[in-house]
Amino acid sequence: MQNLLMVFIGVTAFAVLLQAGILAGMYLAMRKTTARVELLAEEVKTKVLPTAELAHTMITDLRPKIENMVENVSASTSMVRVQLERLDATLTDIVDRTRLQVIRADEFVTSTMDKLEETREAVQRTVVSPVRHVSGLLHGLTVGVEAFFSRRRAQNSATVPQDEMFI
Repeated sequence: MQNLLMVFIGVTAFAVLLQAGILAGMYLAMRKTTARVELLAEEVKTKVLPTAELAHTMITDLRPKIENMVENVSASTSMVRVQLERLDATLTDIVDRTRLQVIRADEFVTSTMDKLEETREAVQRTVVSPVRHVSGLLHGLTVGVEAFFSRRRAQNSATVPQDEMFI
């Protein structure tokens, strides 16, 4: 049993030494990683922080200007909206007035055309038709008078029968 106890003590000692070696390795790895992290932190401090501070300073300096620009754009947008509403109202009024004027002009032209047609019909009834009747009567009278006078001449100068004249 003594031997067995010695074996267990040896195994335990070996395990303790192995744990100590692993802990020493972890310590060295942590020390190396800590050095790298410190180096990286120092680099961040020297490179990133001044840039961040500069950006913060720029934002602080530009903030009033940006706010002013936003206010100006907002005011301009409001003014443009008001002007567009006025322009829309004006254009709507112009279109409505133009539509009414076109309707009035159409009614005027239609009325004028109707009156011209009525006038033409009245002139036809009262002037042209009676003139045609009178012209027809005068034409008939003229033909009758000519026929009357041409027969008298034909009887006075009728020594040669008319049939012989055409031979």
